[in-house]
Amino acid sequence: MGGRHRRGRPTYRDEVSSSSTVPVQLHRTEENTDEVERLTDRFGGATGLASVLASMNRQARRAKVPGSRVDSGFAWNDSDQASKRWWPQGISSSADAGTDEDDRVAGRRLLVTSWCSRQLAGESHGSRVTFVDVDTLEYRHVLLVTPEESFGEIRMKAVTVHAGGLVWYGPYLHVAGTRRGLLSCRLDDIVEVPPGPESFGHRFVLPVRFGYRATADDGVEKLRYSFVSLDRGNAPPEMVAGEYGVADQTRRLARFALDPRTHDLVAGADGAAVPLSLDEGAPTNLQGAAIIDGTYYLTSSRGRRRLGRLHVGKPGALKTIARALPPGPEDLTYWPSTDMLWSLSEHPGRRFVFCMARQSLA
Repeated sequence: MGGRHRRGRPTYRDEVSSSSTVPVQLHRTEENTDEVERLTDRFGGATGLASVLASMNRQARRAKVPGSRVDSGFAWNDSDQASKRWWPQGISSSADAGTDEDDRVAGRRLLVTSWCSRQLAGESHGSRVTFVDVDTLEYRHVLLVTPEESFGEIRMKAVTVHAGGLVWYGPYLHVAGTRRGLLSCRLDDIVEVPPGPESFGHRFVLPVRFGYRATADDGVEKLRYSFVSLDRGNAPPEMVAGEYGVADQTRRLARFALDPRTHDLVAGADGAAVPLSLDEGAPTNLQGAAIIDGTYYLTSSRGRRRLGRLHVGKPGALKTIARALPPGPEDLTYWPSTDMLWSLSEHPGRRFVFCMARQSLA
């Protein structure tokens, strides 16, 4: 991967330079605070993540996961494993959230994954996230929604993005929205609703509070936010974002500074968050990326039946490990205290959440 557009990393106290120095940017949208409050008030107030964790209603199971570099993993229950509507995509964890020294949130070691809905019978159910207790493998789905006013009443509308990556950082869950940029939710806003058509049967919904709109200079294609991950190895921490691409499509990896006080992206005086670096020429069919101590770990897919690949190394000097992962590998996240990389796969009947010992990937 080429290193064009690189520049030095500021601390979060420094002013990030104008967006004109890098051809792609993210612009934070205004918070829809009033709409979120009206939606939660409609259902008796927000209940937060604690209500989800207190009512986990599904059970995953330990499973043997194909792939030469997989250490261990699990499979979803039968209905989620077989679903033709819902497809797993992104992953993050309570270790990313950084709220406790022991990598726990509310006393639990948690993974959070995202799913996108494909259209069946002409209808999409949007996007959802799933909280999984790593130790018990209990889990529950939460639908992503946007609050909207309709005929004087506040309603909720399912969020229709690919949700290809997740970063759980502090109180926020940042969701990759491909060409839209990022969508950001505050987990305290989770609300319990009567399961029904409006929520597509989900008991809990999570409103989107604000977003980061993808922009680019004239003549430059906007970055596609296909996947995201968190890199805590720098000060400030960084969000890694990248593009899925084939043939002559752009295949770029960008790194954005995060403010550890606000948990937002660091923005300059013009309001734009710009990459600290922008690497070009990543492998084709890229589905996930994590950067640890300067080493890149990248997943790429090869269809629904062929085992996935892992690419490890420095930009311009990546080593490809064939048949390393199950078919259809997706996003990546790193759990520092265990030195494990976690990922997940998407195809029906071959859906796994799995981890890899990082030291075995050198």
